[in-house]
Amino acid sequence: MIYARARSWLPDSLRRYVLHFEALIEDSVQQFAASLPRGSRVLDAGAGEGNHQPFFKKHRYTGVDLTVGDAAWDYSRLDVVGDLAALPFRDGAFDAALNVVTLEHVKEPQCVLSELGRALARGGRLLLIAPHEWEEHQQPHDYFRYTRYGLAHLLRRAGFEEIEIRPAGGFFRLLSRRLLNALQFFPGPLMLIAAVFFVPPALLLPLFEPLDRRQNFTLGYICTARKSS
Repeated sequence: MIYARARSWLPDSLRRYVLHFEALIEDSVQQFAASLPRGSRVLDAGAGEGNHQPFFKKHRYTGVDLTVGDAAWDYSRLDVVGDLAALPFRDGAFDAALNVVTLEHVKEPQCVLSELGRALARGGRLLLIAPHEWEEHQQPHDYFRYTRYGLAHLLRRAGFEEIEIRPAGGFFRLLSRRLLNALQFFPGPLMLIAAVFFVPPALLLPLFEPLDRRQNFTLGYICTARKSS
């Protein structure tokens, strides 16, 4: 609720500063789409409401989802309703695939990544984004959190190579987000009082990000990989 309001109320630059992980996701999907040749066959595995579809207007986009994530979502823009662990597509049907903050919601992540690998043509590209330090969401369909090493292991086992994984910020971005998360526990007018204490440090903390060089504390990971050719 808080973050939905932030998206609609805040100026774009401040929205991107506060909702850093969401901004990185948006940028990563946009860059991924821009890097693909026109007409590429793209699978959005875990497409939800199809929010990423506009980035792929020059491509042959297919959105698939099981539609159990959020009862309030509008799944009408999906091309296919299906299980990511048993994709209804032939081998090598797609040139590229994306799986954005979805892997934590599947019971068999290795099976899902193997299915994505099967559905990709040789040399096909994958964009995978997964949370690490994140609250439970879309309960009860929230099963896992992943380290960068766990993601690399799963991707290699699924037949991917050229794996690159980068954290979505470090300790101070994470701490900033946690302070903003605290606002949800103060009902009504109390939220305004709580905001006086939590919001200023939350806005200042990201300025210290350069101190965290290892970024072992992170909200999530953005991964790219290529199917073995």
